[in-house]
Amino acid sequence: MIGILKKSLSALALVAIWILVWEMAFKISGKQDWEFPKPLPAAASLFGRGAEAGEASPSVLGEFWNGMRDGSFLSALWASLMRGAKGFSLALLIGVALGLLLSASRFFQWLIGPLVLGVQSLPSICWLPVAIFIFGLNETAILFVVLMGSVGSITLATRDGLSQVPQTLHRVGQTFGANYWQRLFWVNIPAALPVFISGLKQGWSFAWRSLLAAELIQHVIGVGALLDQTRNLTEYPRMFACMILILLVSVFVDKIFFTNLEKRIRSRWGMAG
Repeated sequence: MIGILKKSLSALALVAIWILVWEMAFKISGKQDWEFPKPLPAAASLFGRGAEAGEASPSVLGEFWNGMRDGSFLSALWASLMRGAKGFSLALLIGVALGLLLSASRFFQWLIGPLVLGVQSLPSICWLPVAIFIFGLNETAILFVVLMGSVGSITLATRDGLSQVPQTLHRVGQTFGANYWQRLFWVNIPAALPVFISGLKQGWSFAWRSLLAAELIQHVIGVGALLDQTRNLTEYPRMFACMILILLVSVFVDKIFFTNLEKRIRSRWGMAG
């Protein structure tokens, strides 16, 4: 309990420092609210009464609070997370299958290895025109961009994890008479988990960024579409509030899920102090 309290206080202190830096930059710039959105909200803005209080433009944190209070941010966030989960799950299935092929066969490594590496290196924004050309402006096109943005990382993480399994473990499995599939599921895959989880975390970050870019191609409910909508309407404080929401979700998923999972796996396999 004390550890959780310390981490919470540390996170709040970090947020307060960066808000203070932002506020100082706003004061030093000498710009108007619409030119340089300010972060700190007035009390009236926190309760959605900025206009009545005579405020020229709502603050960024005030817009963030309003978006959470009226549910617009939460509905957009839920839609984006569900879309991202679908695309990432599909990428996980395909990436693991391709990674197993690459690690098991030199022929497949020669045939599709360079292609996977190229797909992993290609920016996800490049898949937008391809998705529109093949699928049109629909949900399938968004899922395709998410898939192509993350499948390369998962494939390479699976291949690298399996290729780094010590030969001693292979020999132990053979000594006990295990066949190929038994060695794969009971020896190789568990031994490759630390490397695989690291690649999985990177794959999710690519999937999340690909999703936000893909939501720009169609008017859908989502965080990326909401960000583009606020830009088109020149609602800059709300636009920055959307960016804060994206940042918080990215850090939350990474710290709460992937980082804890990676620590547990590394601790279980004796790779963490």
